[in-house]
Amino acid sequence: MADTVTITSGSRPLPGYLATPPSGSGPGIVVIQEWWGLVPHIRSVADRLADAGFVALAPDLFRGVATTEPDEAAKLMMGLEVSSAASDIAAAADHLVRSGLVHGDQVGVMGFCMGGGLALLAPTVSPHIDCTAAFYPAMPWPGFHPLWANYSGKEALVHQCEADVPSTGADIARYAGEIAAHGGIAIVETYAGTQHAFFNDDRPEVFDASAAALGWDRSLAMFHRRLDGPF
Repeated sequence: MADTVTITSGSRPLPGYLATPPSGSGPGIVVIQEWWGLVPHIRSVADRLADAGFVALAPDLFRGVATTEPDEAAKLMMGLEVSSAASDIAAAADHLVRSGLVHGDQVGVMGFCMGGGLALLAPTVSPHIDCTAAFYPAMPWPGFHPLWANYSGKEALVHQCEADVPSTGADIARYAGEIAAHGGIAIVETYAGTQHAFFNDDRPEVFDASAAALGWDRSLAMFHRRLDGPF
């Protein structure tokens, strides 16, 4: 079951897409969009998570704006204030915990591209975010300084495409080092022969079915290990 919802982030309404499993409840996952916006692919990720037994909420960080044009997507991403995105992600996690649909008071995060970068930072912005799966993170906010100490006891799983290593590999390695230094767990998996957005099956020119399936399975294994309870 899935529906559009509106929650509150600070004093602003925040639309989103909520998908629930057949059981009606389960571990919670916040799904963070690519730079295109809350497009059908991201909703399909939430639906897949629900089919796998999770309660998935994808907040619309661009608040109704979406595009298929790379130049416009880049403008949307660069116009997004990371502090605003952090507040929205924390609000989504809080909504899941308070919804009555989620087991326990901890949730996970899954994000892609721009959303992968935000997913990697997400455990620092909410006490309710325990773990994160970040697919090919983009890091367009060099002035943002996460509170890495908030990663203590938490876990990050990074799915890095081989083509991105020259541009983002050093940043990801540095972030993984910060996470480990502050008591968290950081695992970086690099997928040989893959291009950016290899998980996106709406983009056949870059989609890699085997890498996408492996990244998905690894992510769900982490979510189950950390979020299944007992409660």
